[in-house]
Amino acid sequence: MKSLVFENITAFKQMKGRELPVSSWMLVTQKMINDFANATLDKQWVHIDEERAKKESPFKSTIAHGFMSVALISKLLNDSIKINSVTMALNYGLNHVRFMNPVPVNSQINLACTVKDIEDYKNGIKVTFLCTVAIKGKEKPACVAEFLALFFE
Repeated sequence: MKSLVFENITAFKQMKGRELPVSSWMLVTQKMINDFANATLDKQWVHIDEERAKKESPFKSTIAHGFMSVALISKLLNDSIKINSVTMALNYGLNHVRFMNPVPVNSQINLACTVKDIEDYKNGIKVTFLCTVAIKGKEKPACVAEFLALFFE
């Protein structure tokens, strides 16, 4: 996947209402899930106990945390666009999130985004992205989210 590169925020503003390139596929490993569990202290067995998950989980394997899908949006989005003049980008929040399908270990996910809105914000912009985190081979996505980010020059 080739990312879109913009010289500055003014050039990026043309993307309002448009779709961004779909990100490359990312493999979700057990190590990533375990690291997320350790960072968040959310150590439910369905995420980290591989043997128990094989026997007792309806998914027959461990699954990623729903919030891990959301947390990966920043990384996947960063792979889709680059604004050369931006010196700092910050997550601003979420207006809407739904976890629609679990992400089994060793699944691949990617991100499709539309730029819903761009507003001036102090020395930069506030961007609202409509995001869908897809799971390779699955009809229903892992999650959909309205994700907000700030970009400063």
